[in-house]
Amino acid sequence: MRRHLPLNALRAFEASARLLSFTRAGMELRVTQTAISHQVKQLEDLLGTSLFRRLPRGLVLTDEGLALLPVLSDALDRIGAAIDRIEAKGTREVVTVGCVTTFATGWLLQRVDRFKRAHPYIDLRLLTNNNRVDIAGDGLDLALRFGDGSWHGTEAIHLLSAPLSPVCCPDAADRLRKPSDLAQEFLLRSYRAEEWPLWFAVAGAPCPKIQGPIFDSSVAMAEAAARGVGVGLVPIAMFENELASGRLLRPFAAEVPAGSYWLTWLKSREVTPGMRAFRDWLLETLRTEANEVEDAVAPAPRRKIKTKARPKPRTRTKRR
Repeated sequence: MRRHLPLNALRAFEASARLLSFTRAGMELRVTQTAISHQVKQLEDLLGTSLFRRLPRGLVLTDEGLALLPVLSDALDRIGAAIDRIEAKGTREVVTVGCVTTFATGWLLQRVDRFKRAHPYIDLRLLTNNNRVDIAGDGLDLALRFGDGSWHGTEAIHLLSAPLSPVCCPDAADRLRKPSDLAQEFLLRSYRAEEWPLWFAVAGAPCPKIQGPIFDSSVAMAEAAARGVGVGLVPIAMFENELASGRLLRPFAAEVPAGSYWLTWLKSREVTPGMRAFRDWLLETLRTEANEVEDAVAPAPRRKIKTKARPKPRTRTKRR
């Protein structure tokens, strides 16, 4: 059973200990100095110890007062913050999102601050995974996952296509001139065994025997490729930073469509305002960035060049 807490006395002590003055504490709490002193004395009597040493020029905290002050100040600050949030916009909504690690590190984490600024009263909780997720069992509201969009009992919205392409470290790239050269390299693979054979078919080269390590995360695979362990086959759009820095290189342009990223949730789950806000922000951000890319690569319209008409040649008349 929770013990009775003398809240007024605790507030009087906290203000007095913070300001080291009964008078200033009374001004802050809008009561008299006498009332503050009386409430602090009641608290000391209840605890059976002194919290202050009263000096002619002010107050000094005892060891017991020093121990109580930070705990009490933190508790009052947290209560005040919760009340402020409720008064401002109601109780915060927690939205728990499961996310495949590759999408989290390659796209979401670079933009999630925008969502926070747009929706400050939604607490977004992000749980990463290796694309094997149980929405109900893991207590997720939403799940960002890779695949074909077909999961039993689940709503799915297509977000982004993610074709696969080989990546490697600069030293390995120097050795690779044509796709068949990959037969001399360790080929890093995922648990989806068909990916490399599909890529070699698109590249128009025979698929060698795949003997490289197996990874359950494209992030780990890309890191291994960057360290020279072998050549990885990854969703290329998720590693733009590594490619831009030159830590990873893309030896061949051929790519194979192996799946897409999807936003999913259980059909039986009622969509809350917070879930809807995250879904709408996600789709709008992707739409805006896609339009920006289209504008960047669109050819500039040709301008018609106006030419001045040439003057007609003058005809000379013979002098007579």
